Amino acid sequence: MTAPGTRHRPERDPGLQPERTRLAWRRTTLSSTVAAVLAAKAALHGGPSAIDVTACALCCALWLGFLALAHRRIRVLATSGTDGPPALAPRHATAATLCTVALAVCAVALVF
Repeated sequence: MTAPGTRHRPERDPGLQPERTRLAWRRTTLSSTVAAVLAAKAALHGGPSAIDVTACALCCALWLGFLALAHRRIRVLATSGTDGPPALAPRHATAATLCTVALAVCAVALVF
């Protein structure tokens, strides 16, 4: 029973935030996949050079690295209990950020 003058607040659903975070990881993975595919297309368009193929291989390696990190985090979010998922380790967050930024730089370099 609540005291007079106070409002009853509904219980917070602990499953919503991990679900939104999991979906955000999936969206980011999809966008990095698109960037890697476009980088590969740009590298192979008009006759590939050694530099273009190297940049394309680097883009693919960065994409695979980010994909592995994202898949691991999605799995942790999906299997977390009622206490919520553990925080993302700083080294994993740094690696995901570096993969994303490096993939974007490689993709831009291949386009121009």
